[in-house]
Amino acid sequence: MVKYMIKRLLSAVVTLVVILTIVFVLVRQMPIEGYFDNFDKMDQDMIEARLTQMGLNDPMHVQLLRFFGQLLHGDLGASARYRIGADIGDIIAQKAPLSIEMGVMSMALAMLLGLPLGAAMARAKSRFWDKFGTAFIVFVNAVPAAVYYIYLQSYGSAALKISMLFSRDDWRTWILPVFSMSLGNIAYYAMWLRRYMVDEMNKDYVKLARAKGLSNTKITVGHVFRNAFVPMIQYIPTSLMFTVCGSIYIESLYSVPGMGGLLVDVINRQDNPMVQAIVMIYSCVGIIGLLLGDLLMALIDPRITFGAKEDAR
Repeated sequence: MVKYMIKRLLSAVVTLVVILTIVFVLVRQMPIEGYFDNFDKMDQDMIEARLTQMGLNDPMHVQLLRFFGQLLHGDLGASARYRIGADIGDIIAQKAPLSIEMGVMSMALAMLLGLPLGAAMARAKSRFWDKFGTAFIVFVNAVPAAVYYIYLQSYGSAALKISMLFSRDDWRTWILPVFSMSLGNIAYYAMWLRRYMVDEMNKDYVKLARAKGLSNTKITVGHVFRNAFVPMIQYIPTSLMFTVCGSIYIESLYSVPGMGGLLVDVINRQDNPMVQAIVMIYSCVGIIGLLLGDLLMALIDPRITFGAKEDAR
């Protein structure tokens, strides 16, 4: 177990280094205006002097090593345009807690609604709940998210008689952003749980339980649901990515002062150091999600072992 965890952790670190390197190189290809707050007022000599001072005229490998060295010390650099000269770590520390809070709430809501919907679909094959769930899943996946996000904001705020924009002090304005952020995960949980439960229902141990006289409720809850839920753990990374991708647009749509709205803002301002730092953080979230998905599935399912044959899968 420990050997497997160390192996997965090292693999995650290598993946993260590769992604950070790619992000670093791509950001360096962006216009240099994103490193200066008063670029239009500077002549070429001033620009070159500032670039040299910032180390941007050094060879790429030298810049990259310096970047990783600063990163290991927790230094994400300074904002060039969003808040001129402000430490990026401090800015993110102010924005991240709200995004994390909304993300956790949206994932909790997705599990609260998506898992029962998936279970109901599995138990009511070809009946109302199955048809309703299938229609909902098709709608969420087929219609561009931006379309139903806007409709939900417009009609939802009118129905609830609340502001269309987010206010931290008004709990009612949390409802629509959190619900919007959870829609993709609700459909995802329902779709996969239904599939896994239908597969489990056709297995021999279920037939044996029925032959022993156990009720359908006990079989569904005590056996089928428990075994079908184990593979769902591996979809935590996808859930995280649904939440992250949704938050980028939703936070901007509702004017939520979190990480998603911040990324849109710094991209519009062409603040290259800030764009690099935020994209790096989102990459870390995805990689950590993948790692947690593997480890949690291994911890929850006692059938998974870590011998040579299993490592080779």
